[in-house]
Amino acid sequence: MTTTPSDPAGGAAGDASNAAAGAERRLHPLSWLFVLLLQLKQFIVPIAIVLFGSARNEDSMYELFGLIGAGALVLVSVAQYFVYRWRIAPDGLVIRDGLVQRSVRHIPFARIHNVGLHQTLLHRVFGVAEVRLESAGGVKPEAEMRVLALADAHALEALVRHGAARAHAAEGAGVADALPADTTLLALSTAEVVRAGLVSNRGMIVVASGFAILGQSSSGLIGDGVRALVKLATGYASEWHLGVTGTVIGALALLAAFLVVLRVLSVALALLQFHGFTLTEAGRRLSVQSGLLTRMRASLPRHRIQAWRIHEGLLHRWFHRRALRVDTATVQAGNETRSLKYLAPIATPEAIDGLVRHLLPGAAWPALPWRGLHPKAWRRMYFWPWLATFAITATACVRFGPWGLLVLALLPAWMLRARVLAARARWAWDGRLLAVREGWIDRRWHFAEIGKLQSVQLVQGPFDRRHAMASVYVDTAGGNGLSPLRVRYLPEAEARALHAALGAEIARRRLDW
Repeated sequence: MTTTPSDPAGGAAGDASNAAAGAERRLHPLSWLFVLLLQLKQFIVPIAIVLFGSARNEDSMYELFGLIGAGALVLVSVAQYFVYRWRIAPDGLVIRDGLVQRSVRHIPFARIHNVGLHQTLLHRVFGVAEVRLESAGGVKPEAEMRVLALADAHALEALVRHGAARAHAAEGAGVADALPADTTLLALSTAEVVRAGLVSNRGMIVVASGFAILGQSSSGLIGDGVRALVKLATGYASEWHLGVTGTVIGALALLAAFLVVLRVLSVALALLQFHGFTLTEAGRRLSVQSGLLTRMRASLPRHRIQAWRIHEGLLHRWFHRRALRVDTATVQAGNETRSLKYLAPIATPEAIDGLVRHLLPGAAWPALPWRGLHPKAWRRMYFWPWLATFAITATACVRFGPWGLLVLALLPAWMLRARVLAARARWAWDGRLLAVREGWIDRRWHFAEIGKLQSVQLVQGPFDRRHAMASVYVDTAGGNGLSPLRVRYLPEAEARALHAALGAEIARRRLDW
């Protein structure tokens, strides 16, 4: 059996010939280096402890142990390069791996639902990429290939995306001849990515992470720092004789400066994540590529999309923009998202609606038969804020006396909010799409095709029963159970009819399977 090294210059045509011949291939010759860096990242803490421990005791053997551990990691990384083999069969991918315990895995193309290409700055310098082949039901990727030449990675992605393995095996054609052309559905300019940062709160991630690090490093560090800043600010205020008005203006100026820094951080994070964002379509598979320093490329079949979410915040409306994200059947491992998330981080409402109509042909989005909620739905939305306000008022009265009653001034605001939310909320079902529209300042649309629904539940609490209302919760294969598609606070008869219709549709599909 022949084995050929990965050839970065081979291109798609060379990959096609190798695939047709069923030749086994190695990873890129520098793959051992990237595997070593990954292992060093995982073992950096114990290695650092060993090395620093050796500095405290000149007679200790810690330094030798650290060198032995680092040498072992190098040997393991080099050994993986020599034992790892992959080849393209007519119907899938065959991978041989293992030094002591060897394994041979055959991964059918039909099982692969997402092909992820990952490139850090170092990957881009050497012209390589990490490839992850992921399925809908796996907890971890079906295969992680660290690393392939960029040409090999693109050719492998193309074979999986379009099923070109069967086409060129049957016709003897090259990959490039067998593939349908990519169609660009959305491409974001740098200005659009900057807008995406301005309308988001990604900068709070950096701020929260900083507080978390400080909180772990020293329990009193944050409190001492805050007290020092307050003391410094009050000292300046008294020194300059600012008075109450000047102090308030200074505090507002500091708040404005904090918000500006927050927006700058949000823009920076948006550029890192979405720079060069491109959404393309080839056949019935979608691909997304984005990233400034680390380039990410992921693809999946359109039918794996389970639910759709459109978000329009207050800042979005100022810029006449929205964001579109999807839930897919590809699962998440730990905190790492292993699937497409955003189809449009930012775009005009017209572009978002056009994209939905294109990807859901025949759907009447957004011209659905929208319906309102139960006339007393606002009371249900008002109940928990009302209860929380009284609880806070009682606590404030114990602490501050009669001044705590000022918290009750929030009740009219909560009532107004509940009435507006209930008046603006809508839901729709046209036999194909189930959709919900919620929010006032922060608006959200959540919808899914009827064929994607996995479960349906009728929810009715004591307050709902008293007012003859109920809610219907549905979930899809891509849902995590924490944010189902919720059609809340409907008239009870209407909710039961919807629940029965959706349940019958889910049961019919299961019988068809």
